[in-house]
Amino acid sequence: MPAGSLSTAGARQSAFSFVQAGGREVHNAGCGRRRRSPPLTNQSVPGTAFLQHCKLPPSSNFLGTSVNIQKRTPRISQRRSSIKAVTATEREVEAGQTSRSEEFVAAVEGGSELSRQLQSELQQKTDKLQQLQTEIDNLYNCTFSNVQLEQGVEKEGRKEGEVVAQAGFLQNLFQKPQEVKPEGRVLEKVSEQTWREIGRSDPALMKQLMASVDRQKWQAFQRNIHPLQLTRDRIAKEAKRLEAQVQEALSASSVVPEVDVGGEEEEIVRNLVEGREARIVLISGFESFNVALYKQAAAQVRERFPGIRVDVFSDRDINTKKKEIEAALAKADVFFGSLLFDYDQCEWLKEKVSNIPVRLCFESSLELMSTTQIGSFTMAGGQKRGMPAPVKAVLSKFGGGREEDKMVGYLSFLKIGPKLLRFLPGKKVRDLRNWLTVYGYWNQGGLDNVVSMLLYLTDEYLVKTGLAPVTLKETPALGLYHPDYDGYFESTSAYLSWHRRTNKTLPPGAPTVAILLYRKHVITNQKYIPRLIRAFESDGLRPLPIFINGVEAHTVVRDLLTTKYEQDRRSRRILDIPSLKKDAAFVGAVVSTVGFPLVGGPAGTMEGGRQAEIAKQILSAKNVPYVVSAPLLIQDIPSWLRDGVQGLQSVVLYSLPELDGAIDAVPLGGLVGDGIHLVPERVRRLTSRLKKWISLRAKPASERNVAIVLYGFPPGVGATGTAALLNVPRSLEALLGRLKQEGYDLGDGPDGINGEQLIEVLKQLDDERVLMKGEAGGDDALAYARTRVEGNGGQLQATTPLVKTVDYRTLKRWIGETLTGRMERTWGELHRYRGIRSDATGASVVSGVQLGNVFIAVQPLLGLEGDPMRLLFERDLTPHPQYAAFYKWLQNDMAADAVIHFGMHGTVEWLPGSPLGNTGSSWSDVLLGALPNVYIYAANNPSESIVAKRRGYGTIVSYNVPPYGRAGLYKELASLRELLQEYREDPVANASLRGSIVGVLSTSGLDSDCPFREATPGSEAVTLGEDDVSTVSDAEFDAYVSRLYEYLSVVENRLFSEGLHTLGEPPTVDQMQQYLSAYLGDDLPERAVEAIASTPGGLAEVRARLEELYREEGVPAVREEYEPKVREALEVRDLLMRNTEEMDSVVKALNGEYILPAVGGDLLRDGPGVLPTGRNIHALDPYRMPSAAAWERGSAVAANILEQHRAEHEGAYPETVAVMLWGLDAIKTRGESLAIALALVGATPVKEGTGRIVRFMLVPLPSLGRPRIDVLANLSGIFRDSFANVVELLDDLFRRAAEADEPPEMNYVRKHALELQSQGIENSSARIFSNPAGDYGSMVNERVGTSDWNDGAELGDTWQSRNSFSYGRGEQGVARPEVLRALLASTDRIVQEIDSVEYGLTDIQEYYANTGAMKAAAETLRDGKKTQCSIVESFGKDLTARGLDQTLRLEYRAKLLNPKWAQKMAAQGSGGAFEISQRMTALVGWGGTADFKEDWVYDQAAETYALDAEMAAMLRKANPQAFQNVVRRMLEAAGRGLWNADPETIEKLQEIYAEMEDELEGVVKK
Repeated sequence: MPAGSLSTAGARQSAFSFVQAGGREVHNAGCGRRRRSPPLTNQSVPGTAFLQHCKLPPSSNFLGTSVNIQKRTPRISQRRSSIKAVTATEREVEAGQTSRSEEFVAAVEGGSELSRQLQSELQQKTDKLQQLQTEIDNLYNCTFSNVQLEQGVEKEGRKEGEVVAQAGFLQNLFQKPQEVKPEGRVLEKVSEQTWREIGRSDPALMKQLMASVDRQKWQAFQRNIHPLQLTRDRIAKEAKRLEAQVQEALSASSVVPEVDVGGEEEEIVRNLVEGREARIVLISGFESFNVALYKQAAAQVRERFPGIRVDVFSDRDINTKKKEIEAALAKADVFFGSLLFDYDQCEWLKEKVSNIPVRLCFESSLELMSTTQIGSFTMAGGQKRGMPAPVKAVLSKFGGGREEDKMVGYLSFLKIGPKLLRFLPGKKVRDLRNWLTVYGYWNQGGLDNVVSMLLYLTDEYLVKTGLAPVTLKETPALGLYHPDYDGYFESTSAYLSWHRRTNKTLPPGAPTVAILLYRKHVITNQKYIPRLIRAFESDGLRPLPIFINGVEAHTVVRDLLTTKYEQDRRSRRILDIPSLKKDAAFVGAVVSTVGFPLVGGPAGTMEGGRQAEIAKQILSAKNVPYVVSAPLLIQDIPSWLRDGVQGLQSVVLYSLPELDGAIDAVPLGGLVGDGIHLVPERVRRLTSRLKKWISLRAKPASERNVAIVLYGFPPGVGATGTAALLNVPRSLEALLGRLKQEGYDLGDGPDGINGEQLIEVLKQLDDERVLMKGEAGGDDALAYARTRVEGNGGQLQATTPLVKTVDYRTLKRWIGETLTGRMERTWGELHRYRGIRSDATGASVVSGVQLGNVFIAVQPLLGLEGDPMRLLFERDLTPHPQYAAFYKWLQNDMAADAVIHFGMHGTVEWLPGSPLGNTGSSWSDVLLGALPNVYIYAANNPSESIVAKRRGYGTIVSYNVPPYGRAGLYKELASLRELLQEYREDPVANASLRGSIVGVLSTSGLDSDCPFREATPGSEAVTLGEDDVSTVSDAEFDAYVSRLYEYLSVVENRLFSEGLHTLGEPPTVDQMQQYLSAYLGDDLPERAVEAIASTPGGLAEVRARLEELYREEGVPAVREEYEPKVREALEVRDLLMRNTEEMDSVVKALNGEYILPAVGGDLLRDGPGVLPTGRNIHALDPYRMPSAAAWERGSAVAANILEQHRAEHEGAYPETVAVMLWGLDAIKTRGESLAIALALVGATPVKEGTGRIVRFMLVPLPSLGRPRIDVLANLSGIFRDSFANVVELLDDLFRRAAEADEPPEMNYVRKHALELQSQGIENSSARIFSNPAGDYGSMVNERVGTSDWNDGAELGDTWQSRNSFSYGRGEQGVARPEVLRALLASTDRIVQEIDSVEYGLTDIQEYYANTGAMKAAAETLRDGKKTQCSIVESFGKDLTARGLDQTLRLEYRAKLLNPKWAQKMAAQGSGGAFEISQRMTALVGWGGTADFKEDWVYDQAAETYALDAEMAAMLRKANPQAFQNVVRRMLEAAGRGLWNADPETIEKLQEIYAEMEDELEGVVKK
């Protein structure tokens, strides 16, 4: 291939995400044998002989864009790190050291040398890409060429009318007719590109090909292809990066600086200070936009007084120019820093500036500000720290007496302080006055003020310049700005009067939106601000731009802004804000571009939302949408587009504002170099959403169009109209009834909507026969639904189905050419597409039920056609055409005013796009557009709700969890306890009961839960048979009986969620007692709890009832020590009765009102703070994780796990422990799982002065007293995206642990890193793995759900392929399968936290799909050696970790097999039946991944749900698809060897399944 002609079309085509690594079988070119391949690294790629054998054409391109190294257009890169174009200013500074001509030559030669090095590296990468692509194509060819298909098979399964391009591409794939064997057709040659074209052009053919390939050959292909593709993709990215660097280097080397190289520099005249020039070093942090201004000021100072040198840097220079900064600081007389927060940078600076005489640091980390020293005034510790006593007395007079206003008062003092301090004596006061003066110059900003600041510092502390600084040029601390006005407005009324008079484009009634701006951005004339203001105007909004310093945002909203809602209340003499100004401006929404908390701004982060209650009071009084939307000030636009919003920037824009109830955050732009730039399309997204929210309030309820979106995933198992923990049909009935009361137009239907019937109609609308008819299919759906309802003895209500179609031309117009192109790359040309929910013509079908202006529909499935493995292979999927058409139809044709996503949870927020910070190409953003999204969500899941909030623009309305029940004992368990109680009364006399006890143990499976002797490292567990009883001593058996009795008590008292919650419904008396009993435990007598639940009134009434109980029954709850618990129980009771606010908040959100925020969680773990529900729930400040309590509990768990492991393994420590870090448990436990990981490694959190955790510090080995355990941290996608700062800190910890100067036998992180290094594997300290960036889930549950798996190893491979992506500092989803495989091979134990009663191991699919599948993956790589699991149920006080099988047995006994749980769930209708069905699927999942196959579980499940006629009839009537799935999973388990069922049971199940198939085929073919 020609040097300099490099391209990567092949690499760019790859979207494969299946990941494997070394030690795999790879087909050789001849396809006849397999060879063992070493781990694939940079040193072990196939050689040139293999490439020659493959005959790769020389013209193959690999780098995407053509690069001609011989021809270059000169340009200067803005972000050049290794090549320095010497500017005139820099030459003046370095005068006399080198000539201009020498500098020019040095620059050119440096660039040329660098470009040569980079070209060499690039060529090496290109060679590797060639080799890898050849090997990939050979694997495809070996697997799929010469596969015989029956004649005509490629046409099988196509819909009538489908168009396939047979004449060209597909026809050429097959051997020529004379070469075709009589029995079928054969593909001649298959490459990766060919395979992808088959998938796009003819999915049916692909399906037949996969079915025709030998199963073992197909599995070998999967194992081998994925590591190659991932490594290829990674190297392609590296090659692209190198290509960009080559271009940059060559451009730099061809740049001719515009300088006169004819003469040497003249010496600068120096004004010496003790024989040298005075030097000031200025480093700017969060205000990088001011760097250019500071450099300009430095140049002016140098020009006016050559004896002063000012070196200006940004905080980013600390990483790229550290030596240069260090040299400057070593010679500095003054250090000046501003807005510096990065812990590592601040620690480095503290050390480097310690000997500089004058140190000033403004608005930075407390640690760095403590280095402040100006004369005798210091902020360091000690008795003389800070301000003199007289000054403190003066300061105390500012702030107006309100705690939240103290920072505002402080700013006022800073402004007038220098004038006041003139009258106070003392040198320290003088120095303080100087500090305040310097601060004033800096705070006021602008070129003249910065020049004066530098001259003032020099005059006061270095040398008299004779140049008096100009008087401080002041701008208001607070004011209003408009680019068309010369100056600033001091009042909102003056501004609005001017704006209405001068702006002729906006109508008089245009809504006004307050925009809070950073004052410094205004006074430094940042160009983005005028553009932002004018964008609001051009989109029909009247901007009210108010600039502030940051800490006074709440006072502006509180006192200067008002709303119609607030004025209506004031007219009724309800004064929520007494300090409201008379001329306060009316606004329809408030937008803050400042970020941070509303109260205190940047200073409000000191204690992580401590002033959130005040913010809620202020915002509730205004009751309009509060939006925080801003350009990124500490992140550049390219990194946002590439990796999403990261680190501290995500906290500023998302985490902290969400504590105040902020919604709809939109990043408006970011840094380009040191400048702030807007992305106009993002500004339009903000304004469009604001207009929609404001219009809700203006439009009468009767005219609002509302879309209600239900869910139906997974398909075919009765999921339609279900949501986690919520009874959707009953909740839907309640919501529609409330909307009718509020005046919404629900048409002429019946007053009482039947939710179950409505969902039945929605199911039939999804029938394939209905879909094929397009808009004519509605009547058929009604007929099918009527048959179902009447078959169950009911009568279908009058219902109006609505069926619409969207053709491909309309869809293209709606989503635009760019997104159409992306969609067609995934799904094929739209005009040829015949797929998911399309009619006979190929048009996308959008259907639902229309009730007046309310449209109810089921969210489209994220399904895939043809190849069920396609999700596993392709990372950059787009939604299918009908999915996009559905949401675009809501926006365009329906013209919905708002959408309600009904329950937890849907899929639109999980679509491909930026992990955090939607861009215009994020599919969630594209499909939701400007629609206000009211998202009804479970209160106990703040983890996934923040994805709905941030990626899906969801305004969350939380709903409560169902009441808690206790498992109790039933059937054999109850019989066993009776036997045990009788035996214990007199063990000698009742010795004959021993055989009966052992018999019940065996039939119930309890001998597995509680064996006679536990397993040890050298022996298996011992169980007793009836014949063994006589061989056991009395003492041993009696001790065994005691253990059994204790275990039954554990089962009996185990909690579970009882049934499902109905939106807006308060608990009944019985349910209230269940809540209180579970919450209080043994803290109050049960009769007292019953009295509190049933007695109306407050404390006095309850106390009277308790006294009555004491007199009648002796219940002791009237004692004084019970009083606090009684009060607490009353508080919880009253909060639970406010469940009604769930419905109130939905109505408020549809009115465009402010929804109160609250922390997400559950009552048992988090206490009353999570109540009442109906709140816009949020997570926690990620910089305060783990909390102190979480650290204490997590450390204890880690110690407990190590102790257990050593007891089971003869004192040996585990070398590697995998810790599952999930967003859900991390948020609810405040970081307990993170604390477990840290404690295992031997590290502790380090906090800086504001309480933020800034580092995980290694504990010295002598203090640790044991080896450091290596930790494989497996992150959920939510944890990865929500806690980027934690990910970086963890990565830093692992790097330092791997590099620590410690013996490998005492540091397993280092030991394993050295082993990886010896194999030539890059980034040997990588320990943090997750899904591909922007992607979620292991896909194991999808495979189990579709029964598309063969064995546990295959499911383990699937998990591994989806989790081979490494994260950390500078690494955002880099495929490192070889590192993951090595870590899995050494993983002795996996730790999984369970954070709530509601979501146990058996309740949801994610646990087996991750913990179980990781266990399978590890054991496959450990040659069958078991990997243990430690399950920590963190919702209780007992932190003892249980084994996986032990926990599964406990859960199945308490829930799925428990008649009490089963009856309560079955009584919930279709949703309850679906919940039962899902748990049967999970049971099979645990069998597949963790080899959990205990017959008693399946036996009892079959008896409870399928063979019990009454239960079976109930489930069958409520949800036939769900009941069919229950039976199908039982038969599947038997077929896979997970259940040794007796033949009679199998025969009965097969009969039931056949009946269900006939019923569903005839009516609801799904």
